[in-house]
Amino acid sequence: MTVSRDPSSGALAGLRVVDASTLFAGPMAAMHLGDMGADVVKVEHPSRPDPSRTHGAAKDGVNLWWKTLGRNKRTVTADLGSEGGREVFLALAAESDVVVENFRPGTLERWGLGYDELSERNPGLVLARVSGFGQIGPYRTRPGFGTLAEAMSGFAAMTGEPDGPPTLPPFGLADGVASLATAFAVMVALSARAGTGRGQVVDTAIIEPILAVLGPQITRWDQLGTVQPRTGNRSSNNAPRNTYRTGDGHWVAVSTSAQSIAERVVRLVGRPDLVDEPWFARGADRARHADELDEAVGGWIARRTRDEVVAAFEEAQAAVAPVYDASDIVADPQFRELGTVHEVEDPELGPMLMQGPLFRLSENDGVVRFTGRPHGADTDEVLGELGFAPERIAELRERGEV
Repeated sequence: MTVSRDPSSGALAGLRVVDASTLFAGPMAAMHLGDMGADVVKVEHPSRPDPSRTHGAAKDGVNLWWKTLGRNKRTVTADLGSEGGREVFLALAAESDVVVENFRPGTLERWGLGYDELSERNPGLVLARVSGFGQIGPYRTRPGFGTLAEAMSGFAAMTGEPDGPPTLPPFGLADGVASLATAFAVMVALSARAGTGRGQVVDTAIIEPILAVLGPQITRWDQLGTVQPRTGNRSSNNAPRNTYRTGDGHWVAVSTSAQSIAERVVRLVGRPDLVDEPWFARGADRARHADELDEAVGGWIARRTRDEVVAAFEEAQAAVAPVYDASDIVADPQFRELGTVHEVEDPELGPMLMQGPLFRLSENDGVVRFTGRPHGADTDEVLGELGFAPERIAELRERGEV
């Protein structure tokens, strides 16, 4: 659907964010801030653009992931390791509220762009540093990617079938979670600045935020000496909980985290007798009888179409959801009503659909103002705003520093 909102009304309008990060947690954090109205300036190397510009699918040679990840960002080029690039970055940071970077720890300091230098010119600056393993510790200088975080956080160990290997997600899960944590941390630091006038450094290690969404695995190990096993689509905490194939070849997911829902499900599928079983009263006990419950629920679902299953579950007030792909999401009336999918005009490819901001506000709502822009498209404009004369910009470009 087309979503029309006033781009100047964003809650973060007036906030300037410098995005000097790449692949993917840092840029995504900056995207979240841009969605809420911040003026985000994306800084890339003049000859080595953000690798996300070539990541994934493309249409007519135009990368599609960048159109979302780079949205609401003006694009500038600067070689931060050069004297001219350093000059540009210092000027930009001096006029900004937030800098997001994900170079290996020590890189900014080597270029003379550490927090000491940046905060000397701008004491209120918040520097968000996103790295695989954080700014301290024995692994700090290792290359770090979301895949490594998914492995080290415990996610892969608990994901997959019981007799199968640890399983990694087919998308940047750890990066996405880290992006949310970074955006939140930036807002916390800005809130603190409102009282003190001082900025500070945010240190996001991609291996950490994903731990927060994986439940009490550490506490369980500490208190019980056990780790969560791989259970596939099942849960060790309740049953029935699985994906089930419908009679017309689709899939649905069923959850029974609440006891009342579990009872409604088995009554719906014609097995009210199961409610009277002594093991049915607790989720963990039901999980030990998952084979029997899956047979009952799966058999009933397999004899009906997806629409029939969803309608019956809805009437019974039981919890079910169709397993969607992107085409289903775009067509779904709930997503349509929420305004989840935005239609945005792109100068290169025309109208395109993409997911919108993470949430809605009753005032100052977020908006996708424009899609990801070409490499360096706004260099002259942004440097001009910083006071660089056209002749100076031309000189820096001639030297390959912007």
